[in-house]
This record gives sequence, C-alpha cells and structure tokens, in this order.
Amino acid sequence: MRAFVVTVRVDEVDVASDRLWQLGVRAIEERADAIDIGRVELWTAVGDEPIAIERAAQALGERWPHRVVDVVDETTNAWREFAGPMWVDDGLVVVPAWQQHSFDDGVRSIAIEPGAAFGLGDHPTTLLSLRAARRHLGIGASVLDVGCGTGVIAVMAALLADSTVRAIDVASAAIEATIDNAARNGVADRIVADTTPAADLEGSHHLVVANILAPVLVELAADLRRLTAPDGRLVVSGILAERHAHVLGALEPMVVERTDTLDGWAAVTLRHPRR
Repeated sequence: MRAFVVTVRVDEVDVASDRLWQLGVRAIEERADAIDIGRVELWTAVGDEPIAIERAAQALGERWPHRVVDVVDETTNAWREFAGPMWVDDGLVVVPAWQQHSFDDGVRSIAIEPGAAFGLGDHPTTLLSLRAARRHLGIGASVLDVGCGTGVIAVMAALLADSTVRAIDVASAAIEATIDNAARNGVADRIVADTTPAADLEGSHHLVVANILAPVLVELAADLRRLTAPDGRLVVSGILAERHAHVLGALEPMVVERTDTLDGWAAVTLRHPRR
C-alpha cells in the first residue's frame, strides 16, 4: 500500500483535509511534522496507481507539498473497527461488508467493501448523491455513474430499480471495487464498470451521477450534458455548498432543479431546459 502524505500549516489542516475528502479518501491521519512544529502531515490513501496519485496531486495544486510513502502496517486497516452502518433514508442503509446486521422488514441494505483506497460511502457528498439519485431512479432506467469509487451508487441503482448501469472511473482499483461489490450484492449482471473516459462514451442515460472534484466536473461539463438524456437528470456533487457557481456555469444551459446540502457540501440536480 502507498500512503499519500500532504504537509500543511496548522491553520490550513481543515482546508487541506476537505480537499482530500473530495477525492473520496476513507480516512485522514494527522501527524506532527518532525521538523516544523507549525506544520502537520496529513496521511491518507488515494490509490496505488500512478494516475490516481497524479489526480490527487493535481487537485492539491502547488499550495501544499506532498510525497508518496510505501506502507506495510496492519494499522492502516484499523479504521475498519470503527466503521458502522450509514443510513441513506429510513428504508435504505449501507453496511460494511465485514459486519453482520439485522434490520426491520422493508429495509434494504447494501454491503460495501471499500477495497484499496476508497470510502465506505459515509462522506457527505456520497450520502447526498445517493439520496438525490434515489429520487430519480425509474424502473429499468439507464444510469451512468461517473467516478464510481466503490460502486455504491451503481449498486443502489441496479438493486432498487433494476436499472442498467454503466460505471466509470480513472482508477483501476475503483473498477475492481465496483465489480466486487456488484457481485456481493447480486447485481453483477446489471453493471458494466471500466476505465473508459467520459469523452469516449456514446448514447445518453436517464440518470447521470458525478460525485467528483469541482475542477473535474468543469472539465467534463460538456460530456455530462451530452450523456444526460433530454428528459433525464444530472446529479453532481463533490462541491462545496458555498462555492460551486463556477460548476453550474460550466454546465449551462442545464438548469438547477434542486440543491441539497450537508455539512458544508452540496449535491445539485440539474435538467435540460424545457423546449
């Protein structure tokens, strides 16, 4: 496993941590800088693949120095002991795949194994995306999950709406996790996951979900519009509640239908303008 280590000033820990959460990391450990008491090291994992590390470096920009460290330590999985169920709503819960839980009749559960470097689905942007996506799941509708991570959104769509789902991500570890979780939840036959770039996809989908970084949303805006069916919905997240106007500007002429916020983050549902 490779750790992604970012060095920041003490007063910038929250800002830098938020940027890392946007990447979908599952945990961040703060360590005192051995040389400068005014700085802190943020240790996390973004994936072992060069493209995943490069994406994280680009997201951070030149503001904070970073390095990659090879780690062989059982404590890197210590977070699993503290993981627990995450309720999407009263009838849907995401549970760690290594735990056993019993729920009332009528409650659907999704078992998720995070894999190499992705969250369980408990970050606010993932929860917001799940809730927004569920509102627009139609039986048999086609769904596209851009930046699928563990595949929790793709699995939910296939499980609850018998949808045909296409899931894409730049990281091969994300594809492996999505395929694994699809099989774990009995929907492997309804999900196609691979590293195909959004620009190379054809056709359109009733629902497109993109829970990724704001700069990537801006970069992919034209494709996200193109891949959303004329009467479909686009859900974007991974954006700050108070600072995402530039993302909406890039997605014009699509119009905002609904905005949901949680803990300083936002998920925005958009549609094409009505003729």
